[in-house]
Amino acid sequence: MKTGGQLIVEALEANDVKRVFCVPGESYLAVLDALHDSPIKTIVCRQEGGAAMMADCEGRLTGKPGICFVTRGPGATNASAGIHIAMQDSIPMILFIGQIAAHAKYREAFQEVDYHAFFGSIAKWVVEIDDAARIPELVTRAFAVATSGRPGPVVVSLPEDMLTSKVEAPRALPFTPVETRPGEPELDELERLLSASRKPFVILGGTRWSEQACAHMQAIAENWALPVGVSFRRQMLFDHLHENYAGDVGIGINPKLAERVKQADLILLIGGRFGEMPSSDYTLMKSPYPEQKLVHVHSDANELGRVYRPILAVNASPAAFVEAFVARKPVSTPAWAGETKQAHADYLAWSTPPESGPGPVHMGPIVNYLEGALPHDAIICNGAGNFATWMHRFHRFRRYNTQAAPTSGSMGYGLPAGVGAKSVFPDREVIVWAGDGDFLMHGQEFATAVQYDLPVIVVILNNGIYGTIRMHQEREYPGRVSGTMLRNPDFASYARSFGGHGETVEKTEEFAPAFERARASGKPAIIEVKLDPEAITPTRTLTQIREGR
Repeated sequence: MKTGGQLIVEALEANDVKRVFCVPGESYLAVLDALHDSPIKTIVCRQEGGAAMMADCEGRLTGKPGICFVTRGPGATNASAGIHIAMQDSIPMILFIGQIAAHAKYREAFQEVDYHAFFGSIAKWVVEIDDAARIPELVTRAFAVATSGRPGPVVVSLPEDMLTSKVEAPRALPFTPVETRPGEPELDELERLLSASRKPFVILGGTRWSEQACAHMQAIAENWALPVGVSFRRQMLFDHLHENYAGDVGIGINPKLAERVKQADLILLIGGRFGEMPSSDYTLMKSPYPEQKLVHVHSDANELGRVYRPILAVNASPAAFVEAFVARKPVSTPAWAGETKQAHADYLAWSTPPESGPGPVHMGPIVNYLEGALPHDAIICNGAGNFATWMHRFHRFRRYNTQAAPTSGSMGYGLPAGVGAKSVFPDREVIVWAGDGDFLMHGQEFATAVQYDLPVIVVILNNGIYGTIRMHQEREYPGRVSGTMLRNPDFASYARSFGGHGETVEKTEEFAPAFERARASGKPAIIEVKLDPEAITPTRTLTQIREGR
């Protein structure tokens, strides 16, 4: 006879869970008690949204579900931001929520929420376990659902009385991974389409990739001399200095790359959905009927034909697809090989930062310094805002598994993701790239980094405004500033108050020594870069936007 709490933890152990991120609550005390005797590491966070984003980051970087525990009501609603991120990004994670006891349901009891209704549209599956004897079955199913097809978040509700009840239950077994592979007819047809093409273009996206899969994709690009782009915030899928790399097909796309995508006669879309943002509001490739021939490879059959009608639909995971196609080679050098080299040259020119700008701090030299200082396996984590452009456009990703950023554009993601990344990969350097408004949405998780001795380095670009909104505001309502100004703390002092390391940068030349001191401290660190608000984008100032220049 075991309690529901014990059975939950045993099911996690059976599925090889190494850590859980949580904010404690009385609704799942029985699980916390069972974790006391488990080898699973419990990382206590400061806000449920941060805990969920940490779990998302683990799922993002490992392909295995990140695990998060929160309490009922406010705990669950706080965590919903992380669930939305995981859903839009196709990330496997499982959110366990303590729930009210069964006898109090449907009375609007203390902190009662209908989780099927609340999470139904932003989670892949929502389940409430009423019988503790079914825990091994339903938890293992949660792992299978989170990882199969198009991965995503699963929400598991745990009534308090169920967790304390004692039952007999079968021993939990691990879930069985589900793979989808292409058939030979699909591979033959793709080979025929490529051979008949004159301007093909490849776009990589989504999840269910691996380091080996990226190596296979590189070999395919070399065999067929294919120009390769990556979807929004999926830059880690292809080496940016490889001669076949053409750039990222996302927000603020290189105009030359946008034209290349539009003029392609064949698009090979592998793994991604190519939604509103990477498609530039469905203008690069029109929905539902693209002007280009489209070959769409996706692990979930429901995504094939959902937004675009492909000429060839391949229901396969990216990893299985590239493994199957890598042996196929053209009979002669493709006619587009010269264009592929030009596409890479265009990318290099586009990704070279400007050396100057308004104010005493110039971000171009800082980004160039980091390009030389960071190892190729450094993990870059960021949330959302104009500040991200400096990393998104100018950092040249070299290796798989080095990027954690939300395609949903959710602010506040970078710091929790950094804590999650450093928890999973303690020997790798983790850089959090944040804006001032972005950072303070989950800035309290810096305490979590200090508590667990996770020396992430946070670079905060502080311009005292919600930059993206101010940029749009100046364009649409010039000179009418409303709701976008911020008064910030001394971020370096903020870091020190938690027991971390703090630095303030007010001139360009101060950044490199500050970064090296932060590294040498061995502590979680914040480097506050005081940026002139005029430096709103790499190429245009606020004044230029306001004046329509």
